[in-house]
Amino acid sequence: MTDLTDPTKRRGAGGVETPAPPEALIPATTQWGDVRYRFLQNRLAVVGLVIVTLLVLVAVFGPWLAPQDPSAQDLMNTLAGPSAQHWMGTDALGRDLFSRLVSGTRIAMLVGFAAMTLSCFLGIAMGVLAGCFGRWADTLIMRTADIFFAFPLLIGAIAIMLVVGQGITPVIISLALFSWATIARLLRSSLLVTREMDYVHAARALGASRARIIRRHILPNSLTAVLVYATFNVGTAIVGVASLSFLGIGVAPGVPEWGNMLASGRGFVGVKDYLWLCPGFAIVLTVLGFVFVGDGLRDALDPKLR
Repeated sequence: MTDLTDPTKRRGAGGVETPAPPEALIPATTQWGDVRYRFLQNRLAVVGLVIVTLLVLVAVFGPWLAPQDPSAQDLMNTLAGPSAQHWMGTDALGRDLFSRLVSGTRIAMLVGFAAMTLSCFLGIAMGVLAGCFGRWADTLIMRTADIFFAFPLLIGAIAIMLVVGQGITPVIISLALFSWATIARLLRSSLLVTREMDYVHAARALGASRARIIRRHILPNSLTAVLVYATFNVGTAIVGVASLSFLGIGVAPGVPEWGNMLASGRGFVGVKDYLWLCPGFAIVLTVLGFVFVGDGLRDALDPKLR
């Protein structure tokens, strides 16, 4: 007797048992389960995820990981090389370089994620208004975005910092203000395509309100490009805060931040290279981690791009 419940067998014409097609052997998965599977198949994406996870853990548990106070000065032990007491040596004021590097990770992650979150909030709000609420809103918002596009990120951030002063909060606000326009334009383009899909017309014909259509049908299917860009934008914000601090107009000079560490170590190039190599390597590694994750998300969310 043939077990008709066996998914690997199927009764054909004349009662002959035939193997089931390969599709019958593949378990059903959700859309996000499929995205997760494709993401985990990308080795560089997994490497980037590991890097980002480690950096977040260092940022969260930094006060317990740093062996010494990052701001404590030991003027009798300045410019000391790596040792058992100071794993990466000390700077010109005798401050422990490893402790400052760990503390700088917290500032980098805070600025990166906060600037990304604020820019996404502004960009998504403006993109929805431009893409779904009439011609006048589209024209007004896109022309405003063009004004922000006219300023390079660092130039615009410098202009704001010179007005409002130094600090972590002004850096976050300035970086977000000159990043939302790209998100708004990406989302607007996706919305213009998605709102003409058949399922949107069907929902409209069934009497769904505009707010429900946007919330349930249009917006969730238009956020792929925004999610990928937001991941890249974290790395851009980290480079931005380091650049502003290196120029002396970002975070206050005494704060243990990677850009400040680069600025204090530039005078020792060729003499004490570890003073600038350590924070420089931290910035490069962090940006690479977010780039790998962003590339992996792009390929996982849209396999046609692979």
